[in-house]
Amino acid sequence: MQTIPYLDSHTGGEPTRLIEQMPFDLGGGTVAEQLARLRAEHDDLRTLALNEPRGSNVLVGACLVPPADPSCRFGVIYFNNVGYLGMCGHGTIGVVAALAYRGRLAPGVVRIETPVGVVEATLHPTDGARHPNRVSVRNVPAYRHLKHVPVEIDGRIVHGDVAWGGNWFFLCHDHGLTVDAEHIEPLTDFAWRLRAAYGALGLTGTDGAVIDHVELFGPTPTADSRSFVLCPGRAYDRSPCGTGTSAKLACLLADGTIAAGQTWRQESVIGSIFDGRVEVSEGQVVPTITGEAWMMAEGRLLVDARDPFGVGIRSAG
Repeated sequence: MQTIPYLDSHTGGEPTRLIEQMPFDLGGGTVAEQLARLRAEHDDLRTLALNEPRGSNVLVGACLVPPADPSCRFGVIYFNNVGYLGMCGHGTIGVVAALAYRGRLAPGVVRIETPVGVVEATLHPTDGARHPNRVSVRNVPAYRHLKHVPVEIDGRIVHGDVAWGGNWFFLCHDHGLTVDAEHIEPLTDFAWRLRAAYGALGLTGTDGAVIDHVELFGPTPTADSRSFVLCPGRAYDRSPCGTGTSAKLACLLADGTIAAGQTWRQESVIGSIFDGRVEVSEGQVVPTITGEAWMMAEGRLLVDARDPFGVGIRSAG
């Protein structure tokens, strides 16, 4: 019986399952190189940790690995029910809060190597009982790749921006749907078909990258914007999505809607909020996302070699 310790948190409602100690050696190198070996040689760790019958499509995983960058204290690989992520904003907030819970981090700044670059996370001092796990993540640079791209769906034309915020996003405003928790099913259905529609057009990110996240936006009285984010495995993001908010901020700055240093409050479809802002450094747009995470559970995953579903049921992405 193999055992793998884990710690679960949620950030704005979106869960993160942290595995602090890898059950095998990934051979060192950059975090991107370690991710490539994990994908090629040990993908069962992803499926057993997240997929049914042990997990669910909503879970996002994070594994600590040694960083190659000497300025970084940790390396992190992120994954979901169908594959791997370049960066994960809610997951980074969850990892930092979890490491603080473990006593491995004190308030202050920590540099973390991800597969797409180094991010800086700030664990804020405890603000009484109100914000005990508040974390800001200075993300990798974000940018808009394409603006106002027309896509035909349901006999009409909608438009979206293609932007990078650590993952690739298609950001759509003129979808005509109500963005709230009462309309999860129609939002999911539309976003999934929209992804298929722009995929059929051959629309990609830089260097042919797959645009595997869809963001739909709408108004809200409690923030600057409300979003519905559909992730690659067809689960919607319960949080406002850190990399998605980063992509949104890059578009807003490019349009002159916000200025550098201005706070933009992004609300998720279930009502949780991230505070976002950007700075321009050496010609690059660098977003910072602030949110809070909460510890939910800790324990050990048990993997019985005799179990026919011991490494999980694989999902199709």
